[in-house]
Amino acid sequence: MKYRVTHTTKYTYSENVTLCHNIAHLLPRITPNQSCQLSQLLIDPLPANVNEWSDLFGNRRASFSIQMPHKELSVTAISEVEVFSSTLPPGETSIGWEQAVEYINTTSDPDIIDNRLYVLESDFTDFIMDVVSYSKPSFRKDRPLLDAVENLMHRIHQDFKYDPGFSTIATPLKEVLKHKKGVCQDFAHLAITCLRMQGLAARYVSGYLETIPPQGKEKLVGADASHAWFSVYVPHLGWVDFDPTNAKIPKEQHITVAWGRDYADVAPLKGIIFGGGKKNRLDVSVDVERIKT
Repeated sequence: MKYRVTHTTKYTYSENVTLCHNIAHLLPRITPNQSCQLSQLLIDPLPANVNEWSDLFGNRRASFSIQMPHKELSVTAISEVEVFSSTLPPGETSIGWEQAVEYINTTSDPDIIDNRLYVLESDFTDFIMDVVSYSKPSFRKDRPLLDAVENLMHRIHQDFKYDPGFSTIATPLKEVLKHKKGVCQDFAHLAITCLRMQGLAARYVSGYLETIPPQGKEKLVGADASHAWFSVYVPHLGWVDFDPTNAKIPKEQHITVAWGRDYADVAPLKGIIFGGGKKNRLDVSVDVERIKT
């Protein structure tokens, strides 16, 4: 499936910003299941410089600085991506989750040793005992890993309410657990924490999800949004993605931009400003358009 993704972020400030430095994760990755034919950043005002490089996780990372006074900043990423579907073996045929933990801890394979980074606690994955209690029903003794993770995904989808007004990116995981609601970032962080506290390697994935309008309705411009899900490492198979917000294993409708330990590693746009005043506004618009072939 081919898509054109247009992601626009616009900041409006009450006073002049005299200088800003920014880092963006807005350009899609190239993976075995995804190719990127075109990608560009359009920035207004024009930055003094733009640099692109691969970060620690292999993501496409861009930085830019604007050194002129401005009251508005607009950053638009335009990408053309092709996503290929993949087929997984039945969950019950995968390695047991306890075996996977042992393999990750004992293997001498350098590539797998690097994955131990994804077992550690990070900024948005607080290792609290409530998480262990929540994850326990999914990780029964001798249960196949893929089966256990799929069960966890469905439980999060059933137990938690999607509520964009409840949380911000700074909302602690314990509050999400207590109130049983949040957004895609919260659900991804919860699942990742459940897996890591069992000793498994799990990473945070950011990207986009194509939305399909109701039958007979036109798709609204800007109706799409950034999305987040998680991925677990399965020995001898590789990384497998799961989307707890929608209770599905991502395939052709999920477009991957970046992955890391948690949101902090892959925030779409972050930076520092000098000035700007106290009354600022942020507007984000995302369009995922299917390209006919």
